[in-house]
Amino acid sequence: MDPILVLRLPRLRYVQARTVEEAAAIVGSDGGRAMLIAGGTDLLPNLKRRQFDVATLVSLRGIPGWDAITGDPQAGMSLSAGATLDQVARHPAVLSGYRALAQAAGLVSTPQIRYMGTLGGNLMVDPRCNYYNQTFAWRKAVGFCLKKDGDICLVARSSPRCWAVSSSDTAPVAVAFAASVVLQGMAGTRRVRAAELYRDDGIDYTTRKRDEVITSVEFPAARTTTSAYWKLRRRGSFDFPIVGAAVVIWWEDGVVRDARGALSAVGSHPVDISSYLSSLRGVHPDERLIAELAAAADKPARPLDNTDLSHYWRKRMTRVFIERALRDAAGLDPQAGLLTAQLKS
Repeated sequence: MDPILVLRLPRLRYVQARTVEEAAAIVGSDGGRAMLIAGGTDLLPNLKRRQFDVATLVSLRGIPGWDAITGDPQAGMSLSAGATLDQVARHPAVLSGYRALAQAAGLVSTPQIRYMGTLGGNLMVDPRCNYYNQTFAWRKAVGFCLKKDGDICLVARSSPRCWAVSSSDTAPVAVAFAASVVLQGMAGTRRVRAAELYRDDGIDYTTRKRDEVITSVEFPAARTTTSAYWKLRRRGSFDFPIVGAAVVIWWEDGVVRDARGALSAVGSHPVDISSYLSSLRGVHPDERLIAELAAAADKPARPLDNTDLSHYWRKRMTRVFIERALRDAAGLDPQAGLLTAQLKS
């Protein structure tokens, strides 16, 4: 019988922070050897694979109010970073005013993961790559990659940067809604637009400072919005997105006042496609216009051969899933679109 490989956590010091200030002070003064942990659903497997070199984990779970969800779609909502994905997916106000966010949170992995995983953790999920998300022994056998322990990107060997892909489901929704992220560090509190939280770099992928803690995500009023999130993955549960498409539409007098969208898993950061949706303004979208916009909006998507399935097929499916999200947000049958019909023919 073949031996069973058991991946174990490295020896770690575990600290339960009592306040956000205490958590920020610990990670800010530990010389880069401390990391924050909330649900731990992504961090702990990565630690078992020795993808991070840390000595201390600082838990945020015991901080009072860490999982609060307040407000309503009429005035805007504040979701604490520690709210679990299951809480977000099931919250009545989120379901009624921010449907795409509820959909995205509800499509993350499995129920067990959603009960533990948090909104803040999903926003900060480490970019993924077939050459990176492997055991230490596997990575050592191929010579390591630029993201960890190596000196070249094994996906694009002549590239000076890492091309690991952003695999968060909730990040493109936050970008599409133009939500704000509140961070608290040793220097105080600051607020950034969700789009400004991310960098197009598989290694240095956020603008969050090491000592900063995401405390909440602030969503604007959604009195006249409809929204949708569509996710492509190999299996109907568990898997990270191969493509994720978020669309938000603001309505006025029966026509579109504004529309925004963003994609996941087609770049090292959530890819904003809002500029491609500007033709929706002032009209009530029909099937042909939606198909035309979806076919154009996939242009900034840059899937590479570093995640599941063929990158050529993922590129083709990007426009299909943009169309489905657009149709869903516009109140049309999401799976009866022109691009979907072409795919089936």
